[in-house]
Amino acid sequence: MSLGLIGKKLGMSHVFKPDGTSVAVTVIDVRGNQVLQTKRATDRDGYLAVQLGYGDQVARRLTKPLLGHFNKHGAEAKKRVREFRVESDDKIPVSGTVLGPEVFPEGTWVDVIGETKGRGFQGVVKRYNFAGQPQSHGSMMHRRPGSIGCRLTPGLVWKNQKMPGHMGQARRTTQNLQVIQSRPDEGVLLVSGCVPGSTGSYVIVRPAIKNPAVRIARAEAFKASAKAPAKKK
Repeated sequence: MSLGLIGKKLGMSHVFKPDGTSVAVTVIDVRGNQVLQTKRATDRDGYLAVQLGYGDQVARRLTKPLLGHFNKHGAEAKKRVREFRVESDDKIPVSGTVLGPEVFPEGTWVDVIGETKGRGFQGVVKRYNFAGQPQSHGSMMHRRPGSIGCRLTPGLVWKNQKMPGHMGQARRTTQNLQVIQSRPDEGVLLVSGCVPGSTGSYVIVRPAIKNPAVRIARAEAFKASAKAPAKKK
């Protein structure tokens, strides 16, 4: 993993590309990511990492150990703290550095991690997209799951059986989103598509692990070779 950012989802909008096409984007506020602590392989921790803090917090709302950690590294109290592994010492910024949208220039591919919206207790039709039972007159099993096991062999309900229960509020990662616009003056990133979570929820933006730039380059090279006229024998 490379250096990422902590942000807050502000909502969705759309922008126009130079060719006139409209792209749906999610606006993520990433201003004020402060480097709290740096970890190097030669230190006690034994690995390379950067610890970031995001969002100002009232000091009295923090526990003493956490407040002491901020005071030790000369940083203000933060609401969110996240550690990012880095590959080399060259990618470790100086402690106290404030990062923002400049970390991800326009065109960068990123992954966004967030917590999905909570849906409460839901049945199997909404939770797992079950087809349901007959809707005709006389049926009493419209949206019920039906049989979940057998009293004979194996005589139990298997683990991971899809049943009604709590839906949402799960950590999810949306991969391979492109940064359409990076606005350092406004402190926001405009990322293509939608990301997990509701408006105002915290998200993590990191470089895409499965970077599609290589796949796109290969596809373009294949198209170019297919259009090329075949050589005569």
